Amino acid sequence: MPDDATKAAIFDVDGTLVDSVDLHARAWVEALGHFGHEVSFAAARSQIGKGGDQLLPVFLPPEVVAARGEEIQEFRGTLFKRDYLDRVRGFPGVRALFERVIAAGLRPVLASSAKGDELQVYERAAGIADLVRVETSSDDAERTKPFPDIFRAALDRAGAAASQAVVVGDSPFDAQAAGGAGITAVGVLCGGFPEADLRAAGCTEIFAGPEDLLARFEGSALARLAAT
Repeated sequence: MPDDATKAAIFDVDGTLVDSVDLHARAWVEALGHFGHEVSFAAARSQIGKGGDQLLPVFLPPEVVAARGEEIQEFRGTLFKRDYLDRVRGFPGVRALFERVIAAGLRPVLASSAKGDELQVYERAAGIADLVRVETSSDDAERTKPFPDIFRAALDRAGAAASQAVVVGDSPFDAQAAGGAGITAVGVLCGGFPEADLRAAGCTEIFAGPEDLLARFEGSALARLAAT
């Protein structure tokens, strides 16, 4: 690639930039219960980070997913927007981190399993709506995480090669998807997933959250990417 090629800092959103993992888990428990499928909060939470297309097969037989999966996902989406979306808050330090990323010469990119309209709400909650010019959502991918489709779409949108990008995410599914796309993965613990799980999935570095990543930016994979 030419020397002036784009270098991308690709961020997951749920659990990485905004505090929404518990809210998503509660919405899934409620939605699945509505259709007669009892799932514990802990079990649902362990799957947050996947899109509905990948989450439902964990809990439902294939024939149920085929017959009612789309209906269940639509119900959950409506429920989440009605009862939970306005409770999503950004984690501390997100805007300052994005400003530091931009100052380092990296392009911030959002790559989320959320729907596009939800993603806009998250950008406002995190205070970064004016700092993001490139984003991808589940609308841009045939398969959601842990498949690499969303991150590949993010690279395409940013005009970056996999070697010129770093993914920051909170779940093992982010790390697995990043690895599938050939991108270095950095983990944050603010989404509630254990550090051991993030490392096992491929995260090369672990930070407590956006504030910690900002505080230790100079020693991070993001800083090393910017210096190349």
